[in-house]
Amino acid sequence: MSEDTDRHAMKMAKKKAARDKIMATKTEQKGLIIVHTGKGKGKSSAAFGMIFRHIAHGMQSGVVQFIKGGMSTGERDLILKNHTDLCSFHTMGEGFTWETQDKTRDTEMAQAAWAKAKELILDESNSMVLLDEINIAIRYGYVDVDEVIEFLATRKPHMTHVVLTGRNAKPDLIEIADLVTEMELIKHPFRSGVKAQIGVEY
Repeated sequence: MSEDTDRHAMKMAKKKAARDKIMATKTEQKGLIIVHTGKGKGKSSAAFGMIFRHIAHGMQSGVVQFIKGGMSTGERDLILKNHTDLCSFHTMGEGFTWETQDKTRDTEMAQAAWAKAKELILDESNSMVLLDEINIAIRYGYVDVDEVIEFLATRKPHMTHVVLTGRNAKPDLIEIADLVTEMELIKHPFRSGVKAQIGVEY
């Protein structure tokens, strides 16, 4: 082996030893509160990636869509066609609030979605529940953030993962979360006149 190869091997061996030492201290398992927020794309997509991981491992999960509902999506169609035995899917919204223009109706639908979300979370056969776009419902006052926080903090089963998506996550929700990812918008084709496309956005 060359000197560069030897140096690289030694460097990687040191990194592996340090990594193994850190990993040996990580022994706890618990259900996580996971928040995907920010102005960038990919919040729901990343969350659905975890739902499909659950399905691939034969693990039970549930999805409640708080806002999206006015159109078909690839994720929903795939789950409803092939995986209803492993994923309970509930589309409770009727589209974005600027489309419905009916706050009373939006609030009723969001409250129904929150009731369904609590039911799925309390069912310990579900190891993950995705609350898609709940942050939008909270932002518009359709669902009370303090109630969500109190429920997650006091009633969520210990081993159940709950994923909450949508931009503008409230600081108090971020505070109680175990994992928070903010999607940062750098470029978006919509700004160049490109509309949402099948297979990318839905």
